[in-house]
Amino acid sequence: MIAIDARGLHYQTLNQKIHEALQCGETEILLKGVNGQRYIGVGLKGPKVRIRVHGVPGNDLGAFMDGPTIDVHSNAQDGIGNTMNRGKIIVHGDAGDIVGYAMRGGKIYIRGNAGYRVGIHMKAFNSLFPVIIIGGRAGNFLGEYMAGGMIVVLGLNGHDQSPLGTYVGTGMHAGKIYVRGYVRNFQLGKEIKVFDVTQDDLQELEPILEEYCQEFDLIRKDLWKTPFVKLFPYSHRPYGKLYAY
Repeated sequence: MIAIDARGLHYQTLNQKIHEALQCGETEILLKGVNGQRYIGVGLKGPKVRIRVHGVPGNDLGAFMDGPTIDVHSNAQDGIGNTMNRGKIIVHGDAGDIVGYAMRGGKIYIRGNAGYRVGIHMKAFNSLFPVIIIGGRAGNFLGEYMAGGMIVVLGLNGHDQSPLGTYVGTGMHAGKIYVRGYVRNFQLGKEIKVFDVTQDDLQELEPILEEYCQEFDLIRKDLWKTPFVKLFPYSHRPYGKLYAY
C-alpha cells in the first residue's frame, strides 16, 4: 500500500499522483487528509485496485469507474458513481445528491443518509446490473427516470418515519426499489406503485444485504425485523400517451 497526503493539494495534482502510483504497479492507495478534492477515481479500471479515502471527497467520486473499490471513511459529496460501470464504492457516513447518476453497473453502499435524486437515470446494461443501498434515509426524487438496476433503502436511523422523501420514482419505467419500512402514496411519483415482497424478491435481496452488512459490521438478521416493500413501475412507457400517437 502507498499513502498519499492530500492536504493542501489541488484536485488535479492529487489525481495525477493517484494515476502515477497505479502506473508504478500499486494496487492499494491510502489517501489521507482529503478535503473536497473532486474526481477521485474517475475512469479508473481494474478489479484489484482499492483506494481508501480518509476525509471528505468532493463531487464525482468514482465517476466512469470500471472495476476498482473505493472506501470512504467519512461523508462524501455529490455525484458519487456518476455513470459508473463496475466496481464498488463504500461510504461509511452520509452521501450528497445525485448518487449513481446514470449508473450502469457496480455497487454503491452508503451507511448513513443520501441526498436528492439518488439513482436518477440509473440503468442496467447487458450483463451489468447497478445496485445502490442506503442505510439511512433518501431525499426527494429517489429513482427519478430510473431504467434498471436496484435501489434499497433501509431506514436504519429509525425515528418512526418513512425512510423516503417525496416524488419517489418519478418517470421510472424499469428497475426496482426496495424499502425497509412504510411508504405512503403521497410520497410516490405517478409512475410507480407499492407491491408486497415475493419469495423471489427475498432471494434477490439476501446476498446483497449480506454483503452490505459485512462491509459495515451489521447483523443481517436484524434487518428482517422490519418488513420490506417493493416499489415498481406499472408501465414501461410512462409518457407514451403524451408523446406518441
